[in-house]
Amino acid sequence: MKIVFFTDHFVPEISAPAAHILDRCKLWVDQGHNVTVITNFPNYPLGKTYTGYKNRIRKWDSIEGIKILRVGTFMAENKGTILRTLDYISFAISSFLNSLFLRKPDIVYSTSPHIFAPLGAIGFAWIKRVPHVLEVRDLWPESIAATTGMSRNSWIFKLFLFLEIFIYKSSKKIVVFTDSFKSHITSKGIANSKLDVVINGANTKLFSDPEYDIELAKELGLKDKFVVGYFGTHGLSHGLLNAIRAASLVKDNDIFFLFVGEGAEKKSMIALAKDLGITNVCFIGQQLRNKIPKFWGLCNVGLVHLKNDPVFETVIPSKIFETMAAGRPLIYCGPVSDGSKLILKHQCGLISRPDDPRDLANKINELKNNPQIIEKLANNSKKASINFSRERQAIKTLDVLKAAARLK
Repeated sequence: MKIVFFTDHFVPEISAPAAHILDRCKLWVDQGHNVTVITNFPNYPLGKTYTGYKNRIRKWDSIEGIKILRVGTFMAENKGTILRTLDYISFAISSFLNSLFLRKPDIVYSTSPHIFAPLGAIGFAWIKRVPHVLEVRDLWPESIAATTGMSRNSWIFKLFLFLEIFIYKSSKKIVVFTDSFKSHITSKGIANSKLDVVINGANTKLFSDPEYDIELAKELGLKDKFVVGYFGTHGLSHGLLNAIRAASLVKDNDIFFLFVGEGAEKKSMIALAKDLGITNVCFIGQQLRNKIPKFWGLCNVGLVHLKNDPVFETVIPSKIFETMAAGRPLIYCGPVSDGSKLILKHQCGLISRPDDPRDLANKINELKNNPQIIEKLANNSKKASINFSRERQAIKTLDVLKAAARLK
């Protein structure tokens, strides 16, 4: 099958969508499918092109047998609203115009997280007269309202709602990551038969059994410490200032917080840590994905943190699956959600109340002082990871694409 995949995130960008999309596309190529990815030049999250790349009109690339068409866009840092929106719109326009040179595929696939990314894909699919399948990673425009304070009564929010319904109706099939996403979309009048739930997963081979690097531990001042690790975007949707406050409240001097990544809230996190005078936090910049396991090797616990907003009740953060694959217990701090329910179902972590740094500190102290609980949760986490592999996700997604292709 010939697949054209539109995505605003792709390797070497260091983001969850970029990593997940690469894994699935590589698996499809290995199975003999022809995969072309249309994406931008890598610049996330700082809005600056990575070393070795220039923002040009278009350029062909190739990774692991995947053909990549990189298209020029307006680039903005992952914060604020106006510049980011211009970034998103530019990708929709540029991806569409540059795609017109491609031959007719069997299926067109596009993924959020932003609402504009699928528009270029829908236009391309319409011109080539092939089905379009949408992957919903975030519920737009609800998620943007939750992170920016945009009024749900504003004209721009209502415009986004119009675009949301247009995109749903223009898609032959819709892939969602949670049952809550499916319920939300069907409540807007979209047929239940159009939606398929494909739960996210992790590259279990990459994260399995990370080794302890004593030299790295010494370098970071984490040798013989109990380390709580957070890996990924430090964004407005994650509410990580609460975690910094929790770090100031833990009673044990051997407990350290390790934050790896970048994002709109990172400067505020560093400033708060300085204001509180705490020294048990360690900030590391964004890392290539194949370097992440060595940091996991230093961690005793994985932290999953979300802003306390109803829109995040529907999500299962991909960090949950990567923590499972690494065989580490989880601490989830955020609203009751599909993610927190999954952790409880598999008994692989503790749940902390959102916006309550003392409760988070207490949960971390509880794990630090109970190695038997740590061992039990870690074993359950590793056992559960088998159910959420990237291979499983790729197969189920491909089944949806094949079904949509037959419906044209």
